[in-house]
Amino acid sequence: MPTEILMPALSPTMEEGTLAKWHVKEGDKVSSGDILAEIETDKATMEFEAVDEGIMGKIMIAEGTEGVKVNDVIAVLLEEGESAADISKVPGQARDASAKKADTPAPAPGPQAATPAPAAPVKDTTRVFASPLARRIAAEKGLDLAGVTGSGPHGRIVKADVQTAKPAAKTEAAAAPKAEAPKAAAATMATGPSTDAVIKMYDGRPYAEVKLDGMRKTIAARLTEAKQSVPHFYLRRDINLDALMAFRGQLNAQLDGRGVKLSVNDFIIKACALALQQVPDANAVWAGDRTLKFEKSDVAVAVAIEGGLFTPVLRDAEMKSLSALSAEMKDLATRARDRKLAPQEYQGGSFAISNLGMFGIDNFDAIINPPHAAILAVGAGVKKPIVGKDGELAVATIMSVTLSVDHRVIDGALGANLLQAIKDNLENPLTMLA
Repeated sequence: MPTEILMPALSPTMEEGTLAKWHVKEGDKVSSGDILAEIETDKATMEFEAVDEGIMGKIMIAEGTEGVKVNDVIAVLLEEGESAADISKVPGQARDASAKKADTPAPAPGPQAATPAPAAPVKDTTRVFASPLARRIAAEKGLDLAGVTGSGPHGRIVKADVQTAKPAAKTEAAAAPKAEAPKAAAATMATGPSTDAVIKMYDGRPYAEVKLDGMRKTIAARLTEAKQSVPHFYLRRDINLDALMAFRGQLNAQLDGRGVKLSVNDFIIKACALALQQVPDANAVWAGDRTLKFEKSDVAVAVAIEGGLFTPVLRDAEMKSLSALSAEMKDLATRARDRKLAPQEYQGGSFAISNLGMFGIDNFDAIINPPHAAILAVGAGVKKPIVGKDGELAVATIMSVTLSVDHRVIDGALGANLLQAIKDNLENPLTMLA
């Protein structure tokens, strides 16, 4: 039976994507693991692999098509001996035809007595839909396909299903519930006047319409949701960077031969990671009806790219050296700008850093990225007059930071303790190496 190839959900937030490029054409032979297409999600361009084998019978969605919904049929794969005429037998197409038929209004009933509806047909549970490759592997393993749950379209059993299945797990596999589909992202991207109202407001004025891509739509939806649903509060501190700048200079001079150059941002990442260990109750996220408290410090760092931003996550950051954090951050930032990050590299974390100091911004308030409980907004280090411990006037490099906090997870005193720990780490950089 022909197999539908569906638009995959390549990230938990993906609702639709752009079919950027096909790597196969109709009539090509396809094997499991072959690259079928490149798909642009809201965050990256990713390769889509085949999970089955056969002949590419029909491509349903052309290259460059935008707004393809997750689980839409994008192509149909034929088994050996099948032809294009068999495509009409695909369950999804039959389902679509049934849906269209259901949309046609039925004729009004006459005065005659109602006829009892026929009994629903008994579902045939003896037939198992599986790919030829899956059947061959199952035969070699002595596996009963009736006890295997298929992950392919319409429950079809594919290669990966039989490779991981065990004969003894027949009952367990049959009873395993299907995973829930990824929850849809927030529907509301913005508030205020409607599109038509805004366009009418500027009637007669020259302007250019800029179409929203998937990333910009996701940013608009998530941050609108965050600002409306997360009870933010803000804590601000000034941090003296003089000791850090001197220490950084010494380290960079010693590391020059290894080609390592530490940035102030590398120290900030390390300081935040250690602070989450020093104030462990703040190392948590909001999970709807509970909080999740973490043992490790997974710190996300905002990276600006053309048209949006990524927040790649440095995992176990408290355990890594400054040079290791620097190298990992450079790699993640480079691949983020090329949109080559895998979903697991920018999802998760419990804390985030947004640094606009390199753009000359003195201070700002950042919006929390759910489910994180806090984000540190970092401004530029600026020479300012200060009053020393002995009351004398001096000049120091001062960096202003703002900690945005989710009050559902972190109360005021706890947030203050976290920010104090970050400040202490940055003003005493040698202790971060202890």
